Amino acid sequence: MCGIWALFGLDDQPFICMCKNFEKLVHRGPEAFRIEFDKAVKNGFLGFHRLAIVDNLHGMQPMRLYKYPHLFLLCNGEIYNHKEIGQKYGFQYNTECDVEVLIHLYANNGAQNVAKMLDGVFAFLLMDIKNKKILIGRDPYGVRPLFRLKSDDGQLAVCSESKGLIEITKQISSKWILEPFQPGYYEEYEILDNGRTKLLTKVNYSKPGDKPNFQVYTPWNALNNTDVHGNIRTLLSAAVNKRLMSDRKIGCLLSGGLDSSLIAALLVKYAKEKKLPYKIQSFAIGMSDSPDSIAARQVADFIGTEHHEITFSEEDVTEILDKLIYQLETFDITTIRASIGMYLISRYIKHNTETTVIFSGEGADELAQGYIYFRDAPNAIEAHDESIRLLKDIYLYDGLRADRTTSAFSLELRVPFLDLQFTNYYLSLDAASRQPQGGIEKHLLRSAFDGTNLLPSNILWRHKEAFSDGVTSAKKSLFQIIHEIVDNHISNKDLDNAHLKYPHCTPKTKEALYYRTVFEKYYGGQAESFTPYFWMPRWVKGVCDPSARFISHYAAGVENDNKEIKKK
Repeated sequence: MCGIWALFGLDDQPFICMCKNFEKLVHRGPEAFRIEFDKAVKNGFLGFHRLAIVDNLHGMQPMRLYKYPHLFLLCNGEIYNHKEIGQKYGFQYNTECDVEVLIHLYANNGAQNVAKMLDGVFAFLLMDIKNKKILIGRDPYGVRPLFRLKSDDGQLAVCSESKGLIEITKQISSKWILEPFQPGYYEEYEILDNGRTKLLTKVNYSKPGDKPNFQVYTPWNALNNTDVHGNIRTLLSAAVNKRLMSDRKIGCLLSGGLDSSLIAALLVKYAKEKKLPYKIQSFAIGMSDSPDSIAARQVADFIGTEHHEITFSEEDVTEILDKLIYQLETFDITTIRASIGMYLISRYIKHNTETTVIFSGEGADELAQGYIYFRDAPNAIEAHDESIRLLKDIYLYDGLRADRTTSAFSLELRVPFLDLQFTNYYLSLDAASRQPQGGIEKHLLRSAFDGTNLLPSNILWRHKEAFSDGVTSAKKSLFQIIHEIVDNHISNKDLDNAHLKYPHCTPKTKEALYYRTVFEKYYGGQAESFTPYFWMPRWVKGVCDPSARFISHYAAGVENDNKEIKKK
């Protein structure tokens, strides 16, 4: 994990601009930084904050190779098939860094054959000073963040987070736009003589569910056409196994729900096979008797992790709420609610352990129809289309939450459920088979691991909690705690006038207005480009809050007898 930052063509005091903005990414890479300038590109600067995960000696960026001295690479990511690509094309690597493969692909296979050849998660900028070109790309699900700022007259900047660019907008007099770089795209620019840029091509090289163009980790012919459950197990296991490359300690988030528990169990299994010289640490968070903490404790005992339970209070929520919104760069209600626990648990990991690489279960709800509202889908095709929509926009919501809360404390997050081969296979299965069955969401995924003894049965079939109910006590939910906090800051009059001040995504509650007010303080005027809509359940009538607790068949607190979830 790292922070990348680049600036091209800004005439007005670029050095001052650089100093004021580059340091805002230090949390993404606190161990080293470098800023590079080459006079071949007027007013062009490349900056990098590094968190060393692989090859501590040779992995600094901007990366340049002796064989290709005209190429500069900035890349935040992990490339899982770098060795296979090297063998296929005969590349001779100079470092142990997986991202080095991008330079070789560009130099030998052309700009059009870089992003689509990569099995991994990444956000990159590659500058070619010989041919005066810039190539920018991002992975298909946007697991690694990237923002792009460009003006009508060719000024261009990119950054891992918008906070490293927001002040630059005040120095650009021409029309400009600051927005997330779209996942699954690459763009190629020409560098003009005055240092400005011109867009040459913009290509959507991959969409959610597309079959990979690269040589896959598990050969397709190794799968069994008649054993869907076996194939799901094989591909999810491979997704975890390939993500174990790290020179730093690996751990996992563990809520006790299906998604994090599956990933944790597979992680422990393959860590043992690879004989990692330490015990995998797992981390759970909650308030005293929270359901998640109790379930996570059972899973940790079963799979044998070194388990940490973090307890938080109402005071903790009050303390971090504004800081959290700054880190997240969004005002979306459900994203902020769900980020509170993840932010606090990341802070604990940073200050109390040596674990740096964190596995998590993000992506399963979008892919495997885990949200409770999927029970209300009119038919299988609409449910499938909703999965695609959620995956397409995950970088704006759950993916954003997962990245920002962990990177705020210099942790690298890995999300096996968004593996490109696994998602392609899962989405190719019969649409009806992927729907909730008998009132049980993610039924197909659960069934694939049933009887394997990877997890206790009651965990494998545990009903889905609304996040606010899962991490807090039976006495008071996080939902209630937040409402008590914001009620002291927002008046009824403020809420009545919210539609006049914020016509886009108008806040309808005091909570929403509080979030929007804090967001505008840091990222004023960026609401539409950063958060195009509020995350909300579909197909549910009479619900205006995104929490699952308002859906009529939500079963929090109801006993789940293995495969039966009953209404209260």
